[in-house]
Amino acid sequence: MSIVTPASQLDAPNAMGIPPLQEGERLSRAEFERRYDAMPNLKKAELIEGVVHVPSPVNFNNHGNPHFDLISWLGWYRSATPGVLGGANSSIRLDMGNEPQPDACLIVAPTLGGQVQIDADGYIVGGPELVAEVAASSVRTDLGNKRIAYRRNGIREYIIWRVLERAIDWYVLRGDDYELLPLLADGVYRSEVYPGLWLNMAALVAGNSLAVAQTVQQGVASPEHANFVARLARAASSGKE
Repeated sequence: MSIVTPASQLDAPNAMGIPPLQEGERLSRAEFERRYDAMPNLKKAELIEGVVHVPSPVNFNNHGNPHFDLISWLGWYRSATPGVLGGANSSIRLDMGNEPQPDACLIVAPTLGGQVQIDADGYIVGGPELVAEVAASSVRTDLGNKRIAYRRNGIREYIIWRVLERAIDWYVLRGDDYELLPLLADGVYRSEVYPGLWLNMAALVAGNSLAVAQTVQQGVASPEHANFVARLARAASSGKE
């Protein structure tokens, strides 16, 4: 999420007569994009199951700082894993009723066999391998219709940081439904999709960035991560032949 322009500046149609996005209205994805493009001062809006969501300005404690820490964690992993790309607040073209703008995502590069594409407009098309959300006021949406849309579009891992509850839910797509990833006895989540992506949940929730970084370093030093990096390197090499 990001700070948005006050509603008083967004309520009227623009000079082209294109009406603004309004919280709760139902639109097609094409119409959602048309209106979004006509509102350059709007920093975040999402279409979830055909319904427009325009978030309120965000709180530093409940969103801004946790979001920064979440991105830092994923960034440490991405920097050690060639062939994996990350995004923050990137709109994703899913099916025709959904265009979310998640707080963070990780994808395997399309040229290396990842499950998404980057289209001519620069948008991600399809469900990323991993999506993460920081949820305070948005918990109901993130756990409800957004989770349904992510499941249906094949997003393999979905992380929700419920800031007010000081808890993190990590969902893994198994078959046609999400299941919670077990938190191991050492308090660490270990991704099933991204080998070596390890998360010290208590440290992240507590804002202990050093402990979070140390756990990621342990993950990227694991044999599983080395094998994953080697597999991506082979895919890169075969694509150049």
